[in-house]
Amino acid sequence: MNIATHPKPFSMIREFHLADWFTLANAVCGVGALFSAMTFIETGVTRHVYFASALVFAALIFDVLDGRIARWRQKSSTMGRELDSLADVISFGVAPALIAYACGMHGFYDRIVLAYFVACGVSRLARYNVTAEAMSEGTDKVKYFEGTPIPTSIVLVAMMAVAAWFGALRQDLWFGEWSLAGLTLHPLVLLFALSGSLMISRLRVPKP
Repeated sequence: MNIATHPKPFSMIREFHLADWFTLANAVCGVGALFSAMTFIETGVTRHVYFASALVFAALIFDVLDGRIARWRQKSSTMGRELDSLADVISFGVAPALIAYACGMHGFYDRIVLAYFVACGVSRLARYNVTAEAMSEGTDKVKYFEGTPIPTSIVLVAMMAVAAWFGALRQDLWFGEWSLAGLTLHPLVLLFALSGSLMISRLRVPKP
């Protein structure tokens, strides 16, 4: 075997820019939020909802910083963009959905809505990645988002943290529950349906 052509350990990591490490921190926070939500399901200890919500907020900070750092250092790559999308799916798609599930939105219809919310977030990010170059109109910066950005789900996470503060979790969720054809829907979950629908809409949102 020609040693020169053998892949070197950690060769991919050497290709990371500084901004990419902040993107990875975003993903790690998102995974931490998932763990905290699952711990709340197991223990019922409310502080784990706060931990999960705080980690999603931390992920948002890292998400903002990675973009600023990339522009400051004028270093970006296709891999960095894809990495950012994957991290965002975890932190602002899957994590909010699981927090909602843990907090009591686990009826049959709730699960459909939460799955729809995640699917909308994934679709929104895929559309952005495909159309980003066209939307930049020949410049190095996208001027607007088409559909609300997936990090806007932080509003839903904040809502669940406030609900936890007031003890409005599980059987005490705001607006109660409906039974449709013998299956459960919590009306609060419809906010996730609205958020997902706005993500895949044609609404133009100016990018700061």
